[in-house]
Amino acid sequence: MSHLLEGTGSPTAALQHNSKQPGRRAPRTRTQNRRAARWALYTGLIVAVALTLLPFIWMLLSSFKTQGELLRRPITWWPDEFTTANYLTWFTDFRIDTFFVNSLIVAVVTVLGNLIFCSMIGYALAKMEFRGKKVLFGLVMVTLMVPGVVTFVPLFVLVSNMGLVNTYPALILPFLVSPLGVFLMRQFMLGIPDSLMEAARIDGAGEWRTFTRVVLPQCGPPLATLAILTFLGSWNNFLWPLVAAQEERMYTLPVALSLFSQGQFSTNYGILLAGSVLVIAPIVVLFIGLQRYFIQGVAMTGIK
Repeated sequence: MSHLLEGTGSPTAALQHNSKQPGRRAPRTRTQNRRAARWALYTGLIVAVALTLLPFIWMLLSSFKTQGELLRRPITWWPDEFTTANYLTWFTDFRIDTFFVNSLIVAVVTVLGNLIFCSMIGYALAKMEFRGKKVLFGLVMVTLMVPGVVTFVPLFVLVSNMGLVNTYPALILPFLVSPLGVFLMRQFMLGIPDSLMEAARIDGAGEWRTFTRVVLPQCGPPLATLAILTFLGSWNNFLWPLVAAQEERMYTLPVALSLFSQGQFSTNYGILLAGSVLVIAPIVVLFIGLQRYFIQGVAMTGIK
């Protein structure tokens, strides 16, 4: 009798007894709950990524379709007949090499200017003491909140009076320094220990050498982030090149894409989609190559 009471009174025996009762399920362990939550998270992420990629996949597949198939209803995903005529039109009839070179020159020079000047201004605002420093940083924050459309007309009047319309400086100079780039570099450089710069100054290094030899080598992540954001903005810029470049020889890819995909009576969607693929391909390659630095730079500077 004592043995029977001993067996049924223990916690292990009670748990086994409850689990054997019909109609009752054993309680889930903490590991099982974590596994279920992880699978739910992965499922949600997969669905979100699929919904994000679906338009791009359809654009890529549809760029190999004919105009008649693109106008067919209901729409189809897989082309009935693969055709490269849309891409060949860009390379033979529309001189895409000229537009690609224009976009590349503007984007590369704009990126280099932002990397140089934004890092210099960010260093001054983060590590140097001078009169009016807080006021200057306040002006940077104010310009960061001003929409670019507000300065569009005055900027065009200024460029026109300087005789720079239809030139590369007209497409580059207005975007050579960005408030976002200054803020990004300043926020990162605030986290660099002052002791490193003090040690460099004790060793006889001047301000310029301290900046180039001590500070800049530690700014890889924010520089990569700034390069990606600047290249993306310059490469996709449409409104300003449309106004500043009034001749075909100075068109960039987005301008050419919007103008040359229009037929006499309707839009040629096959050419439009093929041009869109050609426009976003360099951006995708750049982001894939620098995504590690981009994510690290955003995380370290606290940009939301």
